[in-house]
Amino acid sequence: MRNDAIVCNIGHFDCEIDVSWLEKNSTEKVNIKPQVDRFTLSNGRHILLLAEGRLVNLGCATGHSSFVLAQIELWTKPGEYPVGVHMLPKKLDEQVAALHLDHLAVKLTKLDPKQAEYLGIPEGGPYKPGHYRY
Repeated sequence: MRNDAIVCNIGHFDCEIDVSWLEKNSTEKVNIKPQVDRFTLSNGRHILLLAEGRLVNLGCATGHSSFVLAQIELWTKPGEYPVGVHMLPKKLDEQVAALHLDHLAVKLTKLDPKQAEYLGIPEGGPYKPGHYRY
């Protein structure tokens, strides 16, 4: 591996990365920040390990927002989604996008009724046609 290779687990199990070996065989472990450790190997190279080798999307984040909203949708409306694969409303992804705007210092104005009528879309969205499959 190249020096400072970033290693993380995106699989379904916590056994893909032999963290125990890494802990035992490194000469130094430095915690760069929460969920990011830098191991120095005996050959002088370094490995950056994310989320202690556990699932990176859960360890380094709180899960992708659209998946969280999809789970809420499925949980709160069980009668609308019998067991199977479903197309979830596009509005869920638009909610995710809207939640990120504050972090980008972006102010989103809302459509007024006249604008919505002119565009032929609901005032509250969804603003683009289509659904995503989860």
